Amino acid sequence: MVASYVGPLLITHFVDYLMTKDDSKSYYEGIRIATILFVAKFVESLSQRQWCFGASRIGVRARAAIIALVYKKALNLRLYASRESNGKIINLINVDAEKLGDIFGHIHGIWLFPLQVLFALVILYMNLGFAPSLAAFSSTVLVMVCNCPLASIQKRLQTNIMDAKDSRVSSTSETIKNVRILKLLSWESFFVKKLLRLRQVEESRLSKYLYTCSAVAFLFWASPALVSVVTFGVCLWVNTPLTPATVLSALATFRILQEPIYNLPELLSVIAQTRVSLARLEEFMNIKSEEDDNTKSQYGDASRNCFAMEIESGVYSWNVDDRCERNPTITIPESLKIKKGWKIAVCGSLGSGKTSLLCSILGEIPRISGGDIKVYGEKAYVQQTAWIQTGTIRENVLFGKVMNKALYEEVLNACALNKDLEMWQDADMCLIGERGINLSGGQKQRIQLARAVYSGADVYLLDDPFSAVDAHTSRHLFQKCLLGILSEKTVVYITHQLEFLSVADLVLVIKDGSIVQSGSYEDLMKDPNGELVRQMAEHRKSLELVNTDENGVNDKLCSGAKRELVKEDAQCLIQYYKEEKNNEEGVVRGRVKWHVYWTLITAAYRGAFVPVILVCQILYQWLQMGSSYWITWATQEAGRVSNRKLMEYYILLSLVSCVFILGRTVFLSTIAIETARRMYRDMVESVFHAPLSFFDLTPSSRILSRSSTDQSTCDTDIPYRVAGLVFALIQLLSIIILMSQIKWQIILIFAAVIAISAWYQSHSMTTARALSRMVGIRKAPILHHFSESMTGSSTIRCFNQEGRFNEIVVSLVNDYSRVTFHNMATMEWLSLRINSLFNLAFFAVLVILVLLPRSAIDPSLSGLAATYGLNMNVLQAWIIWNLCNVENKMISVERILEFSQLPSEAPLIIENNRPKPEWPKEGCIQLEDLHVRYSPDLPMVLKGITFTIPAKTRVGVVGRTGSGKSTLIQALFRVVEPSKGLIHIDGLNICSIGLKDLRSKLSVIPQDPTLFRGTVRDNLDPLQEHSDSQIWEIMNKCHGLATIVKQDKRHLDAPVAEDGVNWSVGQRQLVCLARVLLQKRRILILDEATASVDTATDNLIQKTVRQETKECTVITVAHRIPTVIDNDLVLVLDQGSIVEYDHPAVLLKDSSTSFSKLVNEFMHKSSNQRCEIQEEFASIL
Repeated sequence: MVASYVGPLLITHFVDYLMTKDDSKSYYEGIRIATILFVAKFVESLSQRQWCFGASRIGVRARAAIIALVYKKALNLRLYASRESNGKIINLINVDAEKLGDIFGHIHGIWLFPLQVLFALVILYMNLGFAPSLAAFSSTVLVMVCNCPLASIQKRLQTNIMDAKDSRVSSTSETIKNVRILKLLSWESFFVKKLLRLRQVEESRLSKYLYTCSAVAFLFWASPALVSVVTFGVCLWVNTPLTPATVLSALATFRILQEPIYNLPELLSVIAQTRVSLARLEEFMNIKSEEDDNTKSQYGDASRNCFAMEIESGVYSWNVDDRCERNPTITIPESLKIKKGWKIAVCGSLGSGKTSLLCSILGEIPRISGGDIKVYGEKAYVQQTAWIQTGTIRENVLFGKVMNKALYEEVLNACALNKDLEMWQDADMCLIGERGINLSGGQKQRIQLARAVYSGADVYLLDDPFSAVDAHTSRHLFQKCLLGILSEKTVVYITHQLEFLSVADLVLVIKDGSIVQSGSYEDLMKDPNGELVRQMAEHRKSLELVNTDENGVNDKLCSGAKRELVKEDAQCLIQYYKEEKNNEEGVVRGRVKWHVYWTLITAAYRGAFVPVILVCQILYQWLQMGSSYWITWATQEAGRVSNRKLMEYYILLSLVSCVFILGRTVFLSTIAIETARRMYRDMVESVFHAPLSFFDLTPSSRILSRSSTDQSTCDTDIPYRVAGLVFALIQLLSIIILMSQIKWQIILIFAAVIAISAWYQSHSMTTARALSRMVGIRKAPILHHFSESMTGSSTIRCFNQEGRFNEIVVSLVNDYSRVTFHNMATMEWLSLRINSLFNLAFFAVLVILVLLPRSAIDPSLSGLAATYGLNMNVLQAWIIWNLCNVENKMISVERILEFSQLPSEAPLIIENNRPKPEWPKEGCIQLEDLHVRYSPDLPMVLKGITFTIPAKTRVGVVGRTGSGKSTLIQALFRVVEPSKGLIHIDGLNICSIGLKDLRSKLSVIPQDPTLFRGTVRDNLDPLQEHSDSQIWEIMNKCHGLATIVKQDKRHLDAPVAEDGVNWSVGQRQLVCLARVLLQKRRILILDEATASVDTATDNLIQKTVRQETKECTVITVAHRIPTVIDNDLVLVLDQGSIVEYDHPAVLLKDSSTSFSKLVNEFMHKSSNQRCEIQEEFASIL
């Protein structure tokens, strides 16, 4: 800083030397002054680059530490405490951590600014005296005081922007996660509009923020003119003598003072943003986490205790922090002591609190009264909704444990994974896509079960592990896992398949959030009025559906029925994902293409305002130079120009320049707002109109990175970086032109310097661009790891894997930081070299001024050139910094434009071929020679199937895992377009109409029930097409859904959390059922929709579907045989071909049919239990 003020101190002497020298005078003094100025500028450049490098390095380290800290905190948050949405956590690491890292590049400006002002005032005092210096100080203080309310407004608006951004990113994350069901329901356009509405809220706040920044920028760009007018005006008022030397010294001081004043708006903006980010981070870090003793289960040494668990009576609630809704979630009325090796079965109706019981044992739900839950030894947990990591199958099973080959093979066999591994080329090294996208629900469930079994824990908590697999597989898992490899372990398992209760040492029956029965299976079945007997009665009815007069297979076993797991469709998908999805994000090589810049420039109003901004900047620069030259020349010609005329012209030139700078700042903010709006809109519409294969192949973290980090860059950085670069170039060229007026040969010096600088720049920017792209690529895995870990946080904590996952995120952050550091170092390397070149050029100009004869130069012009040249190194550093930043930041634009030009699905609407409003009137579906494949280079999954589903018919689709059932459903919705063949609905080729017209006429209840953040009404009728009375009418038909909703006093406005986590899986399924019944569409698809509900609820759902869809065509894909046994037709698929298609009774007459074998497997699992149930009922009733 001291070196930067040597120039204003010496410029007086240098100008005096130029004005007083004659040809005979020695050049020594001039060369000495020029040399001192050169050394000062060199020291200034070197020290400036050094502290910039050091500050950036600290910023990189701080950013890395903050990301790791946020991750560690998020991972330790129990489920009840995880109030923060994924969107906010993503913004904490994506935006707030970046802001906190950036502050170190500006932190010196906080204490340097007052010192710079003080030094400037001292120099002014030395040259102009006390009164003018006091006037300069007063006007500077006035400018700063005027900025205080603007800084306060900036901080408030920044807080509002971040809140809006949190909501938008959270909604974006939810939409991406559930995009498949949104497209099937034809709701993607509605959710895109929802995202755009959230973005409009953010944009309105962003607009206010940017216009406030414009006011701040105008104030400080105009402040040097204001300060100089006031200072020189006071000089004339108090008769302070003005000479060209003193004027140029003052102007040099003002220009040096202009640097911190120019930087002050950005400094204040960064400080405001940093304070907001710190407050958000502090709020997040202060959330109560697992250390709260009230929620922490107590663990002890398993070897010193004969019990595996001691559960004292107590009450637990998810809503412990909500005083208005502090209702019990699960009540344990009496203490339980669980011996080692016991098998504890937990059963209950839908939404009764079974999962909450396991969560209370895990310590995920806070206790509001009662005693502790003590678990002795290590625990293992299997979630109801399978949680799978991106990686290999082996990594998912080992889960941080050391490989024990014998145990590993035993676990794979027990979990029925060997057959799956045999069909994959890489076996257990096969890569699993994000969220296990390339696995079936059953495969995911078995992999996470294998993870638990391999862990070698003492206590196992299994949340409905058999729901997602077929009858044969569930029997295998129960016998080989629970009764086999875990025979000596303590296992608590939730099940809806009541045939698994009899082997349990203890059965816990839950109803309405309380354990209403506990005891052995035999004892509980002796109570004729007990809840278990009632549930068994419902289960008995379900089994009797299979016992038709025609089947003749009540007590038959399917001897020698070999289970064949041929899954060509999954195998094709896995091959596709291995080649495409699991590859690292592609790196675009080379410089950012010019069309990216052109697209940015013309995004707002087709670039109409860009020339206006350029003209404003050029005129401002010329007027600033003109006013400086005028006052320098006028003081030299004091006898010819009066003081009044001098000030009038000077004030006029300064005021006009301020008008142009005002226009520039306002037009620039207007362009920035419109550019950000259009880029976001184009990207969102392109992404959510892309085919589902795009979402299968693209990690959600990559899409979120575009929507958060890259969009934030486009909102507040890109327009100002590009404009700053252009403005600095205009200033530099203006200075070069000014210097060339002294001697035209000077321009040759700068031409050489610019040529060398261009070579340096091209040499370094190749590396810088590659590094900048790598920064974005290295950021995506961090976001992915965050998102994935938050989903499975309860599993990670249960397995005590927090340390390993923290190490993973530290490794990812270090990788990201390493690339960021080298990117920053490359910029500093370039800046130092080009700074030195321009310092040499400035020294050469000074030497030329010294050597030229007095008659050949204009002292006023020469002094002005030297004065402007003092700031050339700062200006050049600003150009390099902006140039590097523009190149780096433009990659964000490039990435957004990439997602704005994605291949689209078929048109949503084809105007000239829209179906009639009443279509489909009957619901007849015809498939002719249908071939389907997932990619042109992959084999067919559906191989020429032809069949007809008559109107108003109920058809069950069955087949072993991977036979092509899901692919058939996707073809009906045109998620996958047919490669060959036709699909007609009521005689209309569905491929000839728009996707919206097709999907809006079909209804689906998916295998994984999906709810969205909002209210119950939002989830049932987001398009607001039905009245409240219609909604209540449908909910009353959904067996308990209306009762569940009425438990909350807000009724239809009751909140639904992100992913519906405040609703049980079964309750979510009921909401999905009500949703499709409310739509009243002619064709309904049930895609294994009742796998996660109890038998009684399954029966009720099927009964409701039968009653409410008598006039509909219903296609049911299910694991449970009772679900399809009473259908009109059954379609049996195998390896993508139709094996059988007939009435169930007809197929069951022939014991050799595939359908009979599937029924036999189910009956083999259930027959013995059914006999026991019948005997129990006979004795009771």
